[in-house]
Amino acid sequence: FVLVGAFVTQAQSFTEETNQFRKKYRDEFLHSDNSPLKEADLPYLQFFEPDSTFRVEARFEKSKGKSFEMPTYSGMNKTYVKYGVLKFKVHGRRQTLAVYRNLSLQTSARYKDYLFVPFKDKTNGRETYGGGRYIDLRTGDLKDNKCVLDFNKAYNPYCAYSTGYNCPIPPLNNHLAIAVS
Repeated sequence: FVLVGAFVTQAQSFTEETNQFRKKYRDEFLHSDNSPLKEADLPYLQFFEPDSTFRVEARFEKSKGKSFEMPTYSGMNKTYVKYGVLKFKVHGRRQTLAVYRNLSLQTSARYKDYLFVPFKDKTNGRETYGGGRYIDLRTGDLKDNKCVLDFNKAYNPYCAYSTGYNCPIPPLNNHLAIAVS
């Protein structure tokens, strides 16, 4: 009974954490001056059911990449550096995603430790935005060359809801051959 109780508590905690993240994501649309959505639009935001199998531990390998221009869907470029690589398994399949750092954001105190994981998967264009989804990390999330990568916290960029935004296009090396649902 103790093990069952601990498992139920852990599952509730995971679901609550995921739902809190999603509520914050929704609320940011209401408080952002350049939000593509208004309060009346928020009921249309849909998410997959929280699934703990998409919360994985990844091994992190730091890179010493040179800066490069990542294209955006608006046609502009943003300057990034490859910060490292995350290696992990989802449903028994090995996966790799590059982690990037935006050079202009790192000059801001608020975003100095911000890391960016843009990706595409087999749901894009069917169940999710065709242009891919993003996961945000902080350098503090990387401990002892490990990181918890939670795809339940993947989100759509503003480009999914309206034109005119400079949303980075996930590089080819960040296209997963699996469905992240």
